[in-house]
Amino acid sequence: MRTLTTIGFDADDTLWHTERVFRLTEERFAEILSPHVDTSNLTERLLETERRTIKFYGFGWKGFVLSMIETAIEVTEGKVPTSVVRDLLELGREMPSFPVETLPGVRETLEALADDYRLVLITKGDLLDQEQKLARSGLGDLFDAVEIVSDKKRDTYERAFARHGDGAERSMMVGNSLKSDVIPALEAGSWGVHIPHPLTWALEIVDPPQGAPRFHSLEEIVHLHGLLEGIDPARAPRKASR
Repeated sequence: MRTLTTIGFDADDTLWHTERVFRLTEERFAEILSPHVDTSNLTERLLETERRTIKFYGFGWKGFVLSMIETAIEVTEGKVPTSVVRDLLELGREMPSFPVETLPGVRETLEALADDYRLVLITKGDLLDQEQKLARSGLGDLFDAVEIVSDKKRDTYERAFARHGDGAERSMMVGNSLKSDVIPALEAGSWGVHIPHPLTWALEIVDPPQGAPRFHSLEEIVHLHGLLEGIDPARAPRKASR
């Protein structure tokens, strides 16, 4: 029996760049507000708002826009002009139109693994936005299943790997976020592989797990091949069909 049969992949900043779109939008947010308020600590204020409202607005650009508007209201003590709110809404509408640029080695890695393993995309965020990014990435045909979830917890991976694989114990999750992609997958019994991205949202930063034998960290996704050879040396094809 194969040791590992299923590999889950995060999407944003694991397969394609996303955080830099948020960073660029945040810079424009500060430019728009600069005539009305001191913006020296605007990043911290926005992060405070996001931390407080994520449970209401969820993940993705729509929640980000709402957080920008709420922050603008707070920092101007309710005096933010209607024109600023309009400009912030327009910023939000522009975010989904940014090009979807895959990270180096992603397609080659997925193509090389697709015949040996079930590949499952497990990503959180707005359903429509994530579906559109997947379609524009050109990677959709490489996955056996896609799970777009509101958040990632231990039971998220338990359910996903039971539904699309042979259980969490014979599955691996690969992603750039220790908090969302790796630690809850380890808690579910999977392997967890961290591939850091140079831009990581502050709310996703946590300390690496200690004493977790199934935890691994790689510099790039192309190194996943070597890791799999160590974990699953008998990598004979096992998929009956896609």
